[in-house]
Amino acid sequence: MTCDQTDQSEVRQALIDATKAALGEAVNTRLEGGLYVVATPIGNLGDITIRALATLARADAIYCEDTRHSRKLLSRYRIDTPLRVYEEHSAGRERPRVLAALGRGDVVALISDAGTPLISDPGYKLVRDAVAEGHHVVALPGACAAIAGLSVSGLATDSFYFAGFLPSKTVGRRSRLEELGRIEATLVFYESPNRIAAMLEDAVDVLGVRQAVVGRELTKLYEEIVRGPLDELAEWANQTPPRGEVVVLIDGPGTTDVSDEEIVVALQRTLANNSLKDAAREIAASLKVSRRRIYELGLAIRDGRDGGK
Repeated sequence: MTCDQTDQSEVRQALIDATKAALGEAVNTRLEGGLYVVATPIGNLGDITIRALATLARADAIYCEDTRHSRKLLSRYRIDTPLRVYEEHSAGRERPRVLAALGRGDVVALISDAGTPLISDPGYKLVRDAVAEGHHVVALPGACAAIAGLSVSGLATDSFYFAGFLPSKTVGRRSRLEELGRIEATLVFYESPNRIAAMLEDAVDVLGVRQAVVGRELTKLYEEIVRGPLDELAEWANQTPPRGEVVVLIDGPGTTDVSDEEIVVALQRTLANNSLKDAAREIAASLKVSRRRIYELGLAIRDGRDGGK
C-alpha cells in the first residue's frame, strides 16, 4: 500500500468514526414530544442529516405522502418506525389523529416524498393547527429542490420568489405569469416534465427573452442543468422533452425600461421584411421584452394602417 493510499484509508476511517459518534450523540439526545418537520433527500439518499436519521428512528410515528416511496429511505437506514399516510386526500381525516397524538406527548415526524415538507404539499395546515394548540413544532432542515436549483443557477439569489406549480391550462398559466412578471426577483417554479415545453413557450410570450435555467433530476444519477435565454430553452424542451422532476428558474425583469415608442420604431423597421410573428420574436430577443407586448403593438400598427386605407 502506498503512502497516499494509507493516508486516504486513515481519512475514511476517521470520517466513519466521527459520523458514528455524531449519530450516537444524536440518538441519545432527549426528544421532546412534538411535531418534527423533517427534510428528506430529493434524490441522492446520502443527502440526509444525522439529526434527521436519529429523529426518524426514535419517532413514535412518521407521516408521509406515499409509504412505498418513503419506505425506500427508511429501509436504506434500517429504520422501522411506523409509517402513516398524510397527503392531500387523507389530510382532513388524519389531522385530528396527529393532533391527538401530539396531545399525548408523542414524537411525530412529518416528511414529504422528497425535500422539505410543506413546500408544495398539504402539510402547512397540520403545522398551523399544531401551533394553534400549543404543541412543540421543530424544523429539521435539509434538501429542497427550489434552493438546490437556485444555488447552481447563476441567477440572482439576493431576492427570489418561489411560485410553486403554475396552472396546467394555458390561459391560467399565462395569467399567472403576467402577475409574476412584475416581481423584481428571480422566479422559481416546479413543473411537470409533460408541461415544461408549453410552460417555457408561454414564459417567452409573457415575460420576454429573459435568462433562465432548467434543473432536471437534481442530485440524481442523470442530473442535468440547462442554462440560456428562455426562447432557446423552449426550443430545447420541444426538441428533447426532459424527463423526471424539473425546477425552472427565470431571471427578474431587470432595470431596462423599454418604451412603446422604441418598440414601434423597431416594428416599423422589422415588419418591412418579416411577418408580425417573426418580427415579435426578433424584437423580443433584442429588447428583452415580452412577445405579447410587441405583438399587441404590432396589431395596433397594422389596424391603424389598414384603417387608413
